[in-house]
Amino acid sequence: MDGERRASQALSSGLPEGGAGGESPGDGGPVPGSSCSSALLQAEVLDLDEDEDDLEVFSKDASLMDMNSFSPMMPTSPLSMINQVKFEDEPDLKDLFITVDEPESHVTTVETFITYRIITKTSRGEFDSSEFEVRRRYQDFLWLKGKLEDAHPTLIIPPLPEKFIVKGMVERFNDDFIETRRKALQKFLNRIADHPTLTFNEDFKVFLTAQTWELSSHKKQGPGLLSRMGQTVRAVAWSMRGVKSRPEEFMEMNNFIEMFSQKINLIDKISQRIYKEEREYFDEMKEYGPVHILWSATEEDLVDTLKSVASCVDKCCKATEKRMSGLSEALLPVVHEYVLYSEILMGVMKRRDQIQAELDSKVEALTSKKADTDLLTEEIGKLEDKVECANNALKADWERWKQNMQNDIKSAFTDMAEENIHYYEQGARGSCLTWNSQIPVL
Repeated sequence: MDGERRASQALSSGLPEGGAGGESPGDGGPVPGSSCSSALLQAEVLDLDEDEDDLEVFSKDASLMDMNSFSPMMPTSPLSMINQVKFEDEPDLKDLFITVDEPESHVTTVETFITYRIITKTSRGEFDSSEFEVRRRYQDFLWLKGKLEDAHPTLIIPPLPEKFIVKGMVERFNDDFIETRRKALQKFLNRIADHPTLTFNEDFKVFLTAQTWELSSHKKQGPGLLSRMGQTVRAVAWSMRGVKSRPEEFMEMNNFIEMFSQKINLIDKISQRIYKEEREYFDEMKEYGPVHILWSATEEDLVDTLKSVASCVDKCCKATEKRMSGLSEALLPVVHEYVLYSEILMGVMKRRDQIQAELDSKVEALTSKKADTDLLTEEIGKLEDKVECANNALKADWERWKQNMQNDIKSAFTDMAEENIHYYEQGARGSCLTWNSQIPVL
C-alpha cells in the first residue's frame, strides 16, 4: 500500500519523483538510457511494485519504451504478407479524415440506443466521392472490429470502448458518457485509417460509405451461422491443444504483454482514484466561497477580508476544475485505452498460437501417418505459409504499436506534468498568496 500511496502522490503532483528528465513528446525516439538486454522488463517504464520505494512508471531508463527490443529481420519470401505491405513505408500525407459527432438517441419498443454521425473526407481514388456522411451505432463498430480481426488475425486492431459502463461510474446515456464514447469511437476509426494495412480493408470502406440499409445487406453476405460455429469450434480445439514450442521471440513478446497488462491496469486504477479524490476535494471546496460571503454580511469589521477569502476560494476552485478537466481528457483516456490494448494483444497472441497449433497437429498426423500423406503434405505447405504470414505481420505491427505506445504515454504524462506546473504557478500559488495576506488581519 505504501508504494501505491506514493504513486498517487506522484501522479497528483504531476511530477516524477526522480525529476523531469527524458525526451520531449515530439522526439519519437527511444528514451535515453534504455537497454536492449534480453531481460525486457528489468527497468521498464511501467515497472510499478506496491512494495517499491518509487513509481518507476516515470523512469527515463525505461526498456518498455525501447523500440529495439524486437527487431526481427523480415524474410524475403514472396509468400510473406510483409513483402506485399511494408509497414515502415507509410504515406507521409494523410488522405483519409474521419470525424464522429452529433450523437442521437433512438427509442423503440425493443431497445434504446445511440447513433453517431460519421463524416469521411478523402482524396483516394478507390472512393466514389470525396466526402461521405453516414450514421452508425455501437453494434456497427463491433461488426467492423470483428471483420478486421477475421481478415487480419495477427494485426493489432485498435480497441473499442467497453459496451457497458462500469458500475458506480456514470449512467449509460449520461451526456458525459456519450461524449467519452464518441471520442473513443473517433479515435478507433482514425487509428484504423492511419494503419498501413487496415486502412485499405474493404469492410472498413463499406463501413465509412454505405448507407444503413446497404450496410445491413453487406453484413448478410458473410459466412453463415453453421460456418461461423465450425470456425469457433476449431479455434477452441486448437486453443485447448496449445503449441508445443512457441518461438523464443514470441515467448518474450508474450511475457512483455503479461507484465504490461499488470502494470497499466494498476496505473489505470491509481489514476481513477486520484481523479475521484480530486472531484471530492473540488465539490467540498466550492461550498466555502458562498459561506464566507454570507459570513461577511454579519461581520462589518471583516467584510473586505472575508470577501477576499471567498474570492481566493473561487480562484482555487476554477484552477482545480481546469486541472481535473486536463486529467480526465488527457491522461485517463490514454491510460484506459492501453488497458484495452493489453486485452487486444493477448487475443492476437492467442490467434497466432492457434494457427501454429493447427500446423503442429498436421505435422504430427503426417509423422504418425494417420491420414493421406499427400493431402497432409499439401495442407502442411499451406499452413506453413499461413504461419509465416501471421508471424511476420505480428512482428511488424508489434514494432509499430510499441512506437505509438511510447509516444502516447510519454505525451500524456508530460501534458499532465505541465498542467500541474501551470496549476501551481498560475492558480493555486496566487490564490494562496491572497489567502496568506489576509491571515494577519484575521
